[in-house]
Amino acid sequence: MTRRGFLNGLLGFVLAGLFASLYAFFIEPALRLRIKTWRLQPQGWPRGKVLKIVAISDLHVGEPHVGLRRVRQIVRRANAVGADMIVLLGDYAAGHRFITAPVKIADVAPILAELDAPQGVFAILGNHDWWDDLAAQRRGGGPNLYATALKAEGITVLSNEALRRDGFWIAGLEDQIAVRGPSGGWVGLDDLPGTLDQIDDEAPVVLLAHEPDIFPDVPGRVMLTLSGHTHGGQIRLFGWSPVVPSRYGNRFAYGHVQENGRHLVVSGGIGCSILPVRFGVTPEITVIELS
Repeated sequence: MTRRGFLNGLLGFVLAGLFASLYAFFIEPALRLRIKTWRLQPQGWPRGKVLKIVAISDLHVGEPHVGLRRVRQIVRRANAVGADMIVLLGDYAAGHRFITAPVKIADVAPILAELDAPQGVFAILGNHDWWDDLAAQRRGGGPNLYATALKAEGITVLSNEALRRDGFWIAGLEDQIAVRGPSGGWVGLDDLPGTLDQIDDEAPVVLLAHEPDIFPDVPGRVMLTLSGHTHGGQIRLFGWSPVVPSRYGNRFAYGHVQENGRHLVVSGGIGCSILPVRFGVTPEITVIELS
């Protein structure tokens, strides 16, 4: 190889690295947004009934990636889908320390209140919503400032609750790693048996659970579980994520999972956690069509 060839190759390598860094740290997490649709036909779903759900997960609000302008864009895109129901899967709080300006949930909640669907808009909390509320941490539980802000804008926040809708149930679990326990580890506030005990007929159940790790414990009575939390690993190459915040690794990292007749959809979410980087996991509004 000639000296010129070596230098040209080195320059190309450096430029490719710079572009990859620019893409991963700014273009993909801050500028891109897609609609990802999963079409499911669960066994036992009522014949002839179609339900379209929009799921928005892991906003992790904070400049420069997810400011108020970005939230307004997401709300407009979500409403344009024409869903029957819209669900918010938790983690509104910023998930890393590299934000250039904080965005308060009190400012975000009125924008999220513009979400509109005939079967309603429902929300659950994520781990960062609990971790960011120091008063709730000291109490070892609620009330939570994120839930309070959402409720003040008319958004139904489900905390181990199940509600009957038109032909189905919507149930929402509290977070599974919400507060510090006496030994210093994270303790969940979720109550899956207590939540499902509120269901008093045979109508199908859609369960909202921020972390997908609950899925192996979800009974067949629940037709669909919707989760976030993992962000698809934030870096995903050829369908594999090197780091996934789940004890099951890539098993529940992203997308549609079907096990023993039960269905799980894990949204790739919007924002970032730990580091402000996304590569191969485009921020998404997740659409689930049941038929």
